[in-house]
Amino acid sequence: MSRERLVPTAYGEGRLVLHQARRPLATLLLSHGAGGGIEARDLAALAAALPAQGVHVALFEQPWRRAGKKVASAPPTLDVGLRAAAASLRARVPLVVGGRSAGARSACRTAADLGARGCLALSFPLHPPGKPEKSRLDELAGAGVPTLVVQGERDPFGRPEEFPDPLPGRTDLAVVPGADHGLAVPKRAPVSEGEAMAIVVESTLEWIVREVLGAG
Repeated sequence: MSRERLVPTAYGEGRLVLHQARRPLATLLLSHGAGGGIEARDLAALAAALPAQGVHVALFEQPWRRAGKKVASAPPTLDVGLRAAAASLRARVPLVVGGRSAGARSACRTAADLGARGCLALSFPLHPPGKPEKSRLDELAGAGVPTLVVQGERDPFGRPEEFPDPLPGRTDLAVVPGADHGLAVPKRAPVSEGEAMAIVVESTLEWIVREVLGAG
């Protein structure tokens, strides 16, 4: 079961699409990246699968995207939008905030202040493509809550081996074989797209049960 809600922010209206669990154990709030919307394959896969496992999934469309703009607004405005979305949810079960790419960065910046029990970073952009010296590791390390990074093996924004070992704080890393930044896989990849999305869903669910619900 899903429904929609408009969310007023200082930068215009955002949109929440709620995929509801009948007996929720946790709420997962996800926002999109700078190059796409909430229809991204990984966000859609999580929204389709997790409610049956007791996890509400709320997909937040940032105001810039809802307004039809092609370029994302500045990072601080994304944080404002995500905070407004979280406030509108009024979650009564443990909250996990997350997103893909720019949305993952925003989740890391706001998770602790939002009282989240965890942060889900899908395709975390560790650095701009070809510029590993411009690391964003400090944002990931600063999340302040248990964090799961789900990264494609071929992600030009940061391949799994580019992340430090050990990872900072309470951070886990799940790798999608053959996947790029959009978590798409080529035809000759070791896994199909369906299998790739199953890795995203199963890794996320296992982590929520272990790190979020287990901590409660």
